[in-house]
Amino acid sequence: MHLAYPAVLAVLLFCVGLYGVLARRNAILVLMAVELMLNAVNINLVAFDVWLRDTLHAGQALTLFTIAIAAAEIGIGLAIVLLVHRNRGSSDIDGLRDLRESDGPAAGGGGPREEKSPAPATDNDAESGSDRQVQSPAAGRRHA
Repeated sequence: MHLAYPAVLAVLLFCVGLYGVLARRNAILVLMAVELMLNAVNINLVAFDVWLRDTLHAGQALTLFTIAIAAAEIGIGLAIVLLVHRNRGSSDIDGLRDLRESDGPAAGGGGPREEKSPAPATDNDAESGSDRQVQSPAAGRRHA
């Protein structure tokens, strides 16, 4: 068997995977495209291992290592994608560039966030039965 056949197949698979990584916006499709690229590398490793007649079969050993790494990458990648989809409602990659949470319609929004003051605490006076609001620690001290 000629080396050109698996090499051409690997180049085609790698190009399809590269197009998938560059053109897609869905994170799951990008992970699938990365898998295509890794499979193209595996085809090249095995083809060159057979062509060189390596007695140690280093190409096949590296292929097994690549498959194990790809399985771990898919497991972690899918966990991250599912977590992002659960939190944001979409797995769109363009929306993941800014990882902080959005405050509203202006998700990319510019300025610093304004801190909201907590609601004033009420102090229930058991002796008089009246409720009064405490504005600050100094103003809220009771005198007996």
